[in-house]
This record gives sequence, C-alpha cells and structure tokens, in this order.
Amino acid sequence: MKLGTVQIQHFRNLKNVDISPSPTLNFIIGQNGSGKSSFLEALHYLGFGRSFRTSKHKNVIQYEQQRFSLFTLSNIASGTLKLGMSRGADDSLLVSVNGNKSTRMSELVSHIPIQIFTPQSSDLILGSPSLRRKFLDWGLFHVEHSFIASSQNYQKLVKNKNALLRRNRSTDDKSFSNQMAFWDKQIAIEGESLTLYRKNYLNSIEGHLNSNLLHFLPEFSIEISYHRGWEKDTDLYDSIIKKSDKDIKNGFLSVGPHKADLKLRTNGVDVAETLSRGQLRMLVAALQLAQIQYLKERTDKSCVFLLDDIGAELDETKRELFVDQLVDIDSQLFITAIEKSQLPFIEKYKNKKMFHVEHGQMREEN
Repeated sequence: MKLGTVQIQHFRNLKNVDISPSPTLNFIIGQNGSGKSSFLEALHYLGFGRSFRTSKHKNVIQYEQQRFSLFTLSNIASGTLKLGMSRGADDSLLVSVNGNKSTRMSELVSHIPIQIFTPQSSDLILGSPSLRRKFLDWGLFHVEHSFIASSQNYQKLVKNKNALLRRNRSTDDKSFSNQMAFWDKQIAIEGESLTLYRKNYLNSIEGHLNSNLLHFLPEFSIEISYHRGWEKDTDLYDSIIKKSDKDIKNGFLSVGPHKADLKLRTNGVDVAETLSRGQLRMLVAALQLAQIQYLKERTDKSCVFLLDDIGAELDETKRELFVDQLVDIDSQLFITAIEKSQLPFIEKYKNKKMFHVEHGQMREEN
C-alpha cells in the first residue's frame, strides 16, 4: 500500500493540502507549529481512525469549520484504491472505499497499515499494559483476519459479564449463578483462543526483533515474554472461578487476556529501569520494525511509516540506520524535521521528495 495522492481539508491549521508524495521517502520540513506534525496526524487517522495527540475528534477540526476530510488515491498490487473519510464536530463519521459509503472505521483502516514513531514512542515501554496489548493486536489485525472476530467477540463477552457483575447479586440467586456460569464458559473459550493468537504472533516476530536489536542495541540482551493475564499453571476458566467472589465485589472481571502484558527485560531487570530514554526509543523502533518485516513476509503488504521529529533523542547514525531498514522493506516514509541539517544522510536516497510546511501550507521543493 502506497499513498499516491493525499488531500486534507480543515484539519487543524491545514486548510487545504493536496500533494503527490513519493512512494518511498518524503521529508516534511518546517518550524514548530507550522503544521508538519498535523500532517502526520491526519495520515494517522487513515490508519487508526483517531489522533495520536488528542482523544477528542472535534479538537482537530479547523476553527469555525464543521468537519475535516481526508482523501487518498492509494496504489496497490491490483491497481488503485480510493479511500476517504470525514469527521464532524458532532462526532459523525463518513467513510468511503472506492465510492462505497460506510460509517464503520474498520472499513477504511483495514486497507492501510500505518505506524508512527514519535518522541513519545517510549511510552510503549513505560506506559500502561493496554499500549502493549494494542501493539500486538495491531500486528494481528493486519495479518490474521480471523483474529478480528475473536477479539471483538471476547470484548463483547467481557462487557456482558461486567454488566452482570455490576448488579452485585448474591451467588445464592440461582438465576444469577446460571448466567455467571454461562458467560464464564464462553469467556474462557474465547480468551484462550485470543491468547494463543497473541503468543503465536509474538513468536513469529521474535526472530526479526532479535535481528533488529543486534543493529539498534548491540550492547544489550533483551528478553521478551507474554504474560497472559491470569496466573500460571491453571486454565482461564478455573482462574475466573477462583476470582469470582472478588469480581462480584468489585464489579468487573479481573483476569483474562484483557489484563495481559508484554514484559521486556535485560539481564532479568525491567528495561525501563536500565535503558536510557534514547535506548528505549531504539527498542520501540526494533519492535515496530519487526512488525512491519513480518507483515511484509506474511502478506507482501508494505507499510506507511510516519516518523515525527526524527532528531529527538536519536543520534545521526541511529536515524540513518532506522530509515535504511524501513526503506529496505519497501515502506513509504513520511519524516518530519525542523531543518534539513537533521537529515544529512538523505542525499544518498534517490526516490525522495521534500515538502516545506509554513503557516499550514505545504509545497513541494524542487
């Protein structure tokens, strides 16, 4: 998947952007506040349906406008794909795929594997377990179609179980106990399946990750493991039963893959306590790169990769290495920087374009 044309209207300070990016390398140069990160934020919407900077869609709509819109004419193996979306201040959503309208964001994002690397990317390691679960699930979403149904079904089951738990009924109530038993059995079956998907996926990308770490962090030996969200040496159903009194009291299911986490250690110590901020960012780079390498290997799909503020906490050698690796697996890159001096190595690349952003206007440089 390559973005052949990108059109953006009324997104933050980007009133009307219409560009034809390179299928390989695109450098976005501009001062802070010029709109270069907003451009990446708009592209992020095409792959995730949301911003990486705010949780409220209305915050990205240009002042005094009612909605923003995005459109891309994308190049795929079988030809071209017309993709578009718009969001209103009232939170309304309209998605278009080759002219077919929908209000389901999944209809759009399944077509465009997009990843982003920002100065805050170390939050994947330092932040909550939900970020690491999303990391795994992004990869599965794009390589295992059956995973989507499994994940959605599990979420619905947990939602129904939690609604029942919040009734705070006594286990002496036969109807309540029967309903609990029904949901517990269904959750255990789907939860075990979801866990197997994640474990197999982690095993599949681990070889790529170890290879990347030899380049990015050769001075460390990193161990990665998946913690499934319930205690060892027991199946999920038994663990749910064991925690039932606690869960009734608290009103939510406390065990299962919705509580899972990735653990990363070096010499038995959590990497967050050992690695510097810059080293943590390189670890995240190695993880994301492993995902894209496996995506290419399994599906032959290329990824649109967004690098925001590439100069932040990455030395020149690591910047160049990261870009080289992404180019080698046929990614389409959009890289922002304040000035060209942060990218002294770009002259070696042939198929590239340079865009200058100022006051919300984008123009291609010769």
